[in-house]
Amino acid sequence: MTIQSHEINNIKIAEIISDDMIIQSAQDGLDLMGNIYYQGFDKIILYEKNITPEFFDLKTKIAGEILQKFSNYRIGLAIVGDFSKYESKSMKDFIFESNKTKHINFVDQLENALENFSK
Repeated sequence: MTIQSHEINNIKIAEIISDDMIIQSAQDGLDLMGNIYYQGFDKIILYEKNITPEFFDLKTKIAGEILQKFSNYRIGLAIVGDFSKYESKSMKDFIFESNKTKHINFVDQLENALENFSK
């Protein structure tokens, strides 16, 4: 795992780059958030490919648990990927509602994640 640092308007953003699965459980999400926060970052960019597919099945509750922790600790999170393949109405609604808050964002490319964090 590599952390690419970005800074916009004095906000430190950690882009997590890895070929491995980083988030397989809610505890993994909490551990990553704590690790990144400890290193002085305010926001995290994570790629869809680094998150277990179960995250995108809302019945598992992994997404809700992880995103609740990010919200509680006020750590911004952007997940970069192609979310059009998720046909579940509940997942589409979940992404839509998350994106409205601007705290948790599902975006299609890194530039959009950085732009959202700059606002």
